[in-house]
Amino acid sequence: MEINKSITPDALGSKLDLFWKLSGDKILSIEQEYDKSKGAPVFTENGKYTTRGWTEWTQGFQYGSAILQFDATGETQFLELGRKSTLQKMDSHVSHMGVHDHGFNNISTYGNLLRLINEGRIEGSSAEQQFYELALKISGAVQASRWTHREDGGYIYSFNGPHSLFVDTIRTIRILEVSHLLGHSPKGEQDVTHNLMKRAIQHALTTAKYSIFYGEGRDQYDEWGRTAHECIFNTSNGTYRCANSQQGFSGFTTWTRGLSWAMLGFAEQLEFLSYIDEKDLVDFGGIEAVQAAFLKAAQATCDFYIVNSSLDGITYWDTGAPKLHFLEDYQSKKADPYNAYEPVDSSASAIGAQGLLRLGKYLSERNEAKGTKYFQAGLTIADALLNDPYLSQESDHQGLLLNTIYHYPNAWDYIPKGHKIPNGESCMWGDYHFRELMLLLHKMTTNQSYYTFFQELV
Repeated sequence: MEINKSITPDALGSKLDLFWKLSGDKILSIEQEYDKSKGAPVFTENGKYTTRGWTEWTQGFQYGSAILQFDATGETQFLELGRKSTLQKMDSHVSHMGVHDHGFNNISTYGNLLRLINEGRIEGSSAEQQFYELALKISGAVQASRWTHREDGGYIYSFNGPHSLFVDTIRTIRILEVSHLLGHSPKGEQDVTHNLMKRAIQHALTTAKYSIFYGEGRDQYDEWGRTAHECIFNTSNGTYRCANSQQGFSGFTTWTRGLSWAMLGFAEQLEFLSYIDEKDLVDFGGIEAVQAAFLKAAQATCDFYIVNSSLDGITYWDTGAPKLHFLEDYQSKKADPYNAYEPVDSSASAIGAQGLLRLGKYLSERNEAKGTKYFQAGLTIADALLNDPYLSQESDHQGLLLNTIYHYPNAWDYIPKGHKIPNGESCMWGDYHFRELMLLLHKMTTNQSYYTFFQELV
């Protein structure tokens, strides 16, 4: 990608105003028109949100979007929508024992509402505050129970089962950390107490070791920053077996949304390390050892993204997609969502841009020269997403971020008539993380407190 070295957050001001206007309209359109009996909205088909049965992991993004909208604009109708829907719809996601997505669903709803109360942005009774705290405590414990033990650490296993580690989960471990900060320590068999902070750190270190590649010769295709969507382990003895992919092309290529989860997840974990008690890290070699592992993973994935994205910073769905070569040196041109060979995934770009901004800020605060590169790369992507063909400005399209992909190998994504690949559609996680990215920038441009998942929660 070609990084814009001169762009600033303030330069996006007028674009952000339009963004939040469009965002609010989309939220209300979904609320008024979507058939809730179908389950949670997942992605759009011909501009209208529909569902797709796999796991229920997008409901929190729907209602969390309304809460973010209030946070940015102060429009109370969105606060009330998010508040009411969280109370009425999100309880099953707190106790859901079959998914690895608690940090997505419940930080986006209960977590954001608790943060707003503690920031003094909204009024909330002590009972309401305790309700959100209890939901977050229990959610963290339920998520942590999906645990595969290994001698050198374990991991939260994916919905595929105990043998499966998904890179996505690096961002959902936030729920364990929030639960810990709120003072919760769940008990297991014979009343053994589990430290949720340690379990989250163990998971993150396992992900950094196995899901991210560093050009160290692990396999024939090992290169700095390559990311595996799924890692497979032998559950009998804990041995790592191979890289795999559910939504990417293969275990030897990089599914870019998985890459972006790692970019953002490890950047947030670096921020979080400065907020916790160092005694929780003694078992892992101390804070310096953990920081080194997280920083290596964050920089490797962010570097890989920069090298493998298009000129404007937008990425295709998989860097090893089999027909990508027909686009002839795609890194030297702006991404083309309407090509005839391989789809763009702008949701990966929205998620990855936030990771770049956070890593850049983290490094710059420590006087690391590389911080500027990452921060400016994040701004470059954000600017691209705020323009055609990514920002959805048509009133009859319910999505906010266009040209996203859910599961291309399974052929789940809508292909418009006359086209050969999916394009022009949105997804709930893409819209939410687009909003989250713009909220981060909004707070920077308005001199508000820096937005994290953990500050102001306790």
